[in-house]
Amino acid sequence: MTVGVAPALASGGSHPEAAAWSVIPFATLLTMIATGPLFYEKFWHHNYPKVAVGLASAVVLYYIFGLHNTHAPIHAFFEYFQFIALLSGLYIASGGIMIKVDRKGTPMVNTILLIFGAVISNIIGTTGASMLLIRPFMRLNQQRLQPYHIVFFIFIVSNVGGALTPIGDPPLFLGFLKGVPFEWTLVHSLPMWAFAITILGLIFYFFDKRFINKTNLLYDGEEEKEYSNKISVTGSKNFAWLAVLVGAVFLDPSKIAWLPGILQTHEGFSIGFLSDLEHHEGATLFSFIREIIMLTVGFLSFKLADQEAIKGNEFNFEPIREVAFIFIGIFGTMMPALELVANFAKSPEGAALITHNSLYWATGALSGILDNAPTYLNFFTAAMASKGADIGVVKDVIDFTNGIVQGSPNAEAILELTAISVAAVFFGAMTYIGNGPNFMVKSIAEQSGVEMPSFFGYIVRYSLPILLSVLVIVWLVFFAFAG
Repeated sequence: MTVGVAPALASGGSHPEAAAWSVIPFATLLTMIATGPLFYEKFWHHNYPKVAVGLASAVVLYYIFGLHNTHAPIHAFFEYFQFIALLSGLYIASGGIMIKVDRKGTPMVNTILLIFGAVISNIIGTTGASMLLIRPFMRLNQQRLQPYHIVFFIFIVSNVGGALTPIGDPPLFLGFLKGVPFEWTLVHSLPMWAFAITILGLIFYFFDKRFINKTNLLYDGEEEKEYSNKISVTGSKNFAWLAVLVGAVFLDPSKIAWLPGILQTHEGFSIGFLSDLEHHEGATLFSFIREIIMLTVGFLSFKLADQEAIKGNEFNFEPIREVAFIFIGIFGTMMPALELVANFAKSPEGAALITHNSLYWATGALSGILDNAPTYLNFFTAAMASKGADIGVVKDVIDFTNGIVQGSPNAEAILELTAISVAAVFFGAMTYIGNGPNFMVKSIAEQSGVEMPSFFGYIVRYSLPILLSVLVIVWLVFFAFAG
């Protein structure tokens, strides 16, 4: 999940295509993420940074010296830089806000909190909402906290909730930067969002209700306790830091003429501006001011944070450290996989297979195991290319969102972009690595003593039977018979 403006990873035109065997490091990393905590926990806990960096380095070296392609590694680096700057800033700033809800954590209260989290995910992003609410959600249920509480939090708040605005989830922000109108996802994805959130909320409610009835839980004397039903907030000044972070997201040098960026041309790198892109064919302008602001906010929000909130949240840097290293590996090793998928999708054979239904499942399947932002961008590019449109031309993008391709009405275009947008966000909850907040929420829960399911356990016990069932229903209701 990135917030960058880099184009979809590809071979760079003149460079040879990555060999099929080059996806082995990525497959190896995914396998170790899945099996490490289960079968060789001690080794994995102490060595996952080395494994992730080592496998990423192997792929990067293959691209640079084997394919003579520096284009893809550079884009991967800047996408990772943007990704970790945003997540770090949101994680640290929200860690200085302690929210306490003085009431019993009933199934109804829990469900309302999850739906509230889904709504604010579109205002401060899925990462911001997850880090802000996961601790109060756990405190609310501290007498009976179970793994399913955390899993449904990941489903609803950390993923599906952020499908309505470009701020909600990074893939949608990439689309916004390419020319998709800000309100487009709200208008076209709202029915799917409301439908999915409602179903997931109902399933969680009955899960929670069933657990109470099954265990005949007595809340350890909570029946006698009187609740004020008040909400208290410690460290509220950190909301200002969150506002700065959200505002900084829009500081994009490829949209703002006066904002400097790092200009990559055939001659090398320099500080440049939007106007420079007109004079350098094939040049790319990378953001760095935005990321410096985000990292600075993270530093200052921690240094100036209310210490009572820091201690009350039991704040530490281990969750973001784990995400940082794991996603170094993912960003570095997934380049060949994304390239091979993108090149096939753009080929005549691949273009013939492109429909809103195939895009829903292809985007979704890869968003569960790859970073969902470049996956979104690759399939958006392929969908437009299959109809003779160019994602690099803003007018083409705007026309595509209005169902117009090459001057003629094309309703399939709207369906395709809707399918890509919904799938990229919703399917991010299929695995722990499908979206950045997933790993952080899991790590925070485990540090609090919750025995979270393993990588495979999460998929087998929750994602496949529950989330995938909901996603199939979403497809049947909104996409399968449309068009």
